[in-house]
Amino acid sequence: MADSDNDTGSNAVWPGANEQTPSRAQYFSWINNTNEGGTEAQTLVNLGFFRWLHDEYGMQLDIYAWDAGNLDGPRNDYGRFDSEKFRTQFPNGWKSIAESAAAMDCRLGIWGGPDGFGDTPEEEDARIEQTVSLCRDLGFALFKIDGVCGTLRPEKQAAFARMMAACRAHCPDLILLNHRLELGVAKGHATTFLWEGMETYIDVHMANGCTAPHHRACALARGLVPDLLRLTEDHGVCISSCVDFWDDDLVLQAFNRCLILAPEIYGNPWLMRDDEYPKLARIYNLHQRFRDILVQGTVLPEDQYGPFAVSRGNESIRFVTLRNLTWQPATISIRLDNTIGLEQTDLPVQVRRFHPGERLIGTFAFGDRANIEIPPFRACLLAVAAEDLGEVAVTGCDFEVERDTPDRPVVIRLLGQPGTQAQISLPPADRSFRAASLDGEDVSMLFDGGEVSVDFPGTPLDGPWHRNLGELVPCPVPTDAEALYEATCFAADNNAFEVRELHRSGPTRIPQAQAARDAFFEQGLFVGRGIWDKYLFDGRLDTFFSVWHRHVRDYRVCGGALRVDMGTGTCLDRLVLKSLHADGINDAESAPVTDTLEATVSADLLNWTPITFRRQVVAKSATVDILRIDNNGGLWRPVPAQIETFAADLSDAGTVRYVRIPHAPGRVAEVEGLRNGQPMDRSAWRANNLFAPFATRPSEAAWRGSFALGAPPEGSYLCVALEGTHGQEGAYAAARVGNRLIGAPDRAPSFPANVWEAGYRRSDHHYTYYIPVTEDMHGETVDVVVLGMKGGQTDFVPHVWLTCHPPPLVSRTLVLGTDE
Repeated sequence: MADSDNDTGSNAVWPGANEQTPSRAQYFSWINNTNEGGTEAQTLVNLGFFRWLHDEYGMQLDIYAWDAGNLDGPRNDYGRFDSEKFRTQFPNGWKSIAESAAAMDCRLGIWGGPDGFGDTPEEEDARIEQTVSLCRDLGFALFKIDGVCGTLRPEKQAAFARMMAACRAHCPDLILLNHRLELGVAKGHATTFLWEGMETYIDVHMANGCTAPHHRACALARGLVPDLLRLTEDHGVCISSCVDFWDDDLVLQAFNRCLILAPEIYGNPWLMRDDEYPKLARIYNLHQRFRDILVQGTVLPEDQYGPFAVSRGNESIRFVTLRNLTWQPATISIRLDNTIGLEQTDLPVQVRRFHPGERLIGTFAFGDRANIEIPPFRACLLAVAAEDLGEVAVTGCDFEVERDTPDRPVVIRLLGQPGTQAQISLPPADRSFRAASLDGEDVSMLFDGGEVSVDFPGTPLDGPWHRNLGELVPCPVPTDAEALYEATCFAADNNAFEVRELHRSGPTRIPQAQAARDAFFEQGLFVGRGIWDKYLFDGRLDTFFSVWHRHVRDYRVCGGALRVDMGTGTCLDRLVLKSLHADGINDAESAPVTDTLEATVSADLLNWTPITFRRQVVAKSATVDILRIDNNGGLWRPVPAQIETFAADLSDAGTVRYVRIPHAPGRVAEVEGLRNGQPMDRSAWRANNLFAPFATRPSEAAWRGSFALGAPPEGSYLCVALEGTHGQEGAYAAARVGNRLIGAPDRAPSFPANVWEAGYRRSDHHYTYYIPVTEDMHGETVDVVVLGMKGGQTDFVPHVWLTCHPPPLVSRTLVLGTDE
């Protein structure tokens, strides 16, 4: 910003940074909590997770920023340190939290409102003093002001400017993020503006507009900020929903846009898989080491380098970011000269790929070209250097640097396709290693220019792991259309996105990650929202699975149906449903005004038997206290709820696995099965509640194709891509393998969800369904079917791809140490 833009009417303002200020790495806590805010205990647990990343992998977090509700709340709810709410959340204040962050060279930040100055001089001074104390006493590094927390009254603009000037007297580098606010004469104090007004919670605030093999094509397709202005806020990378391919997203955020806050993540990174944490730290560490030269950027011609390519660095080191937004691999030819910002030199020019996967591409002369292949819908990060980068490397194969921190052995994962062999060596470097081991076996011959032959175990791949299988062709609606539709409905879920990611990542062996997961999922408001089907089967009446609603809108599709999958066929005498009804709570969650619930059960999705749930009359009215959530403010209060019990006789139903209850109660506490009067084990039971009953939206069109799968690698899946317009929930995909029906448990944009925050993104075009390929499908022919549903549209062409994530690479571990 020019000084004239920063003038509040008196002196020029320093807004905490300029375009040449190196980036600061940040995490902020939005959707770890919603607008109610966090607590001291949860914050310390989260900081413990980042401290583990710092100590284990050297990852440096510069700023840990709280979101709304930790001081200020929504709609002009300005907080005070002496309020009951603050003392409840943070009984010891923020000093110990600031000290915990400082122990890893991290500082705090806060999201709040721009006003709170009251109506008297005393109230104005109190607000200013409270805010200034955050910088003077606790060294805060960032303030974020957002319209969610209110607006700035014109008559208080001067007070805001005075407050910011006083804050920066203690913390001159204080960053002020301005999200959607008019600051008037105080605007010069803002460091950034929110680019495009966009938030990046995947499939909540941002979703794919094209077919793709993953959910984050929308993030990879984001362009460039105007004139590459770095004093811009792009909202960072959300790691809370649809987590796969987060690393491509973060590479572009950190090295392509490279704004004042970079790398920047938010949400729940503890929901990642354990094997992904080293990559998270690696991206942060690379950026930290080179951030001083990354402030200078040049946009590269799209006709040569593809969309939104950027080169950053100095005259001898350039970091080039590329992307491929197509279904096929793309090869881009990089000119190693001044067109990417490299200065004329007689020195050799090394080209190294840092993502996806690391590799020494080769050494070239200035002016040569290097051909770079980018996989479909991936980002690519290259370093082009005429000097030593100081980064450890291996020649001969792809690799990932898992740990490279001072005073500890360097750990490198060597990567190769199964059944292949590579000859590896260590290039000359400015570091001296004395010990080397490969999976525990001494390989010291790598030193002094030696080579080692590395075998990657496994069976060679049966053809390309990413390939187009073909288009589907129109066909009559199949006789098993209902079963195919139900196969996908039962394969999918309507849980919160964060629950889906917990299942995706599986258990963690990292105590700090487990503690952060527990703190998130066990917080009262997560449980109180009723957005996890496991609450139906936990034996508690004060937890429940609820239909998500917002502003009295019911988000069930065509009235919805409660579907329960018992995991295996079983014989039951009775099925019991216990719902909760509370006066004054939205009708979407209320118990039905009826004495019966009509339902159907099945063992195979093909044959359905009708059953009736009948209200049970109890001698004494039973109630339980539940949390009532205010979706507007994230507030809660306990309210008494009436327990309504319904039971169905299944003694003549035979073997049952699947249950469908159309128009079921919106808030259900328990679903129980009994046999011989004894409760059944429900540990494998699952449920969802938003998908339409088939009878209300039957199939009216269909497409089909048959494909031989061969033996694709572990982690493979089919992408059933619907190119065109089909209407909201207007088309569903499933498959047959032999006599088995296989549903699609995932889709982009995501299936309807009972969400943790805001709403799920709805779309009427370009769905991509994902069907996992399991080992028992190898060598089989798969029939893929797309059903066009009543009320939808048929202006689309389905095609099918086979792909794999992560890529099918075998890993071996190379350890380099400075000791014998």
